[in-house]
Amino acid sequence: MTSNNKQTKDSHGADPAGSPAAPAQGIARRTALGFVVMLGIVSLFADATYEGARSIAGPFLALLGAGGTAVGIVSGFGELIGYGLRLVSGLVSDRTQRYWTITLFGYAVNLAAVPLLALAGRWEIAAALLIAERVGKAIRTPARDAMLSHATSRMGAGWAFGLHEALDQVGAVAGPLVVTAVLHARGSYRAGFAVLLIPALIAIAVLLAARSLYPRPRDLEPASHSLESAGFPRAYWLYLAAVACVAAGFVDFPLIAFHFQRAAVVPPVWIPVLYAMAMGVDAVAALVFGRIYDRIGLSTLVAASLIASASAPLAFLGGFGGAVAGMALWGIGMGAQESVMRAAVAGMAPPGRRGSAYGFFNAGYGAAWFAGSALLGVLYDISLPALIALSVGLQLASIPLLIAAGRSIRSAAPQT
Repeated sequence: MTSNNKQTKDSHGADPAGSPAAPAQGIARRTALGFVVMLGIVSLFADATYEGARSIAGPFLALLGAGGTAVGIVSGFGELIGYGLRLVSGLVSDRTQRYWTITLFGYAVNLAAVPLLALAGRWEIAAALLIAERVGKAIRTPARDAMLSHATSRMGAGWAFGLHEALDQVGAVAGPLVVTAVLHARGSYRAGFAVLLIPALIAIAVLLAARSLYPRPRDLEPASHSLESAGFPRAYWLYLAAVACVAAGFVDFPLIAFHFQRAAVVPPVWIPVLYAMAMGVDAVAALVFGRIYDRIGLSTLVAASLIASASAPLAFLGGFGGAVAGMALWGIGMGAQESVMRAAVAGMAPPGRRGSAYGFFNAGYGAAWFAGSALLGVLYDISLPALIALSVGLQLASIPLLIAAGRSIRSAAPQT
């Protein structure tokens, strides 16, 4: 009797590696949570690395002799290629099914480029390393999100991606603060880049540990007998159009910071403080909206779009109080975009095509963000009311598309 009980326990025990011997009912929720937390810790230290670098990249390029035009081109080109390349990476990850290999390679490129900046003697070399950092992020993001999506059936897509985003944002706040402390103590940009080798190595170490513990993340998701179609459903494309509207209308922080300083809305020393505050709001909003998404679905993004659309009027037309309120709402918008928007993709694509789904999603989001940021920047020099009207209008335009996508999902769901 004891032997039979032990055998039953062993045959139904959760294999922490997610091996093919795992039982049909899948891995326990606790194991899925462990996987999400480990990838979240990787993102925490990775974000501390490259967000710390990005906080001083502009001044460092200027110190090496780069002009304003060069800094702008390097920044814009890095973001453009960083999002566009995600489409290719997503397709390759689905084609090869080598999600861990692609994720590890992307993180290696992404994180190695940052401490190497400490050795750059010319601005052209530093620019190449900054672009390489974006390329590395582009390579690993679709494959990582596809793996992360397999844990969503156990703990909820909104909660899984919200928790990951919250941990990510802890690093986004900590990295620049660490660099600031190093600059205060050493007065050297190179020392700031060099110290970022520490979180980079920690991120890689945790990633390798996650690879060892969870070699087959797809086993976290119960087996599905549904056929995988060649294309994505109508809801996915409606959703992508809605996401493009949100991205195009969402004002990038550098433009907001530029306005704060030019219009003397807040003292210069408060600008990074407001950004750090927004990142903190982002982390909390990711958790809250993630939980709500698991209960009510895409309606969560309708509410988030309404809230975030008020950030531009407050930031650009209000005084100090308006700036604080505007940045708080901006943080809410970012939290929803980085958690719920990614979570929704997992439910619109079959497991074997999620790398491609995230690739198209990121490429469309990035292209719309780039185009919208450029147009909003032009409008800032022409008409502030026009900038605000376009920002609010584009974000509100996403709402009917989100509603249509939600209806399409419900109509396609099997009737019980």
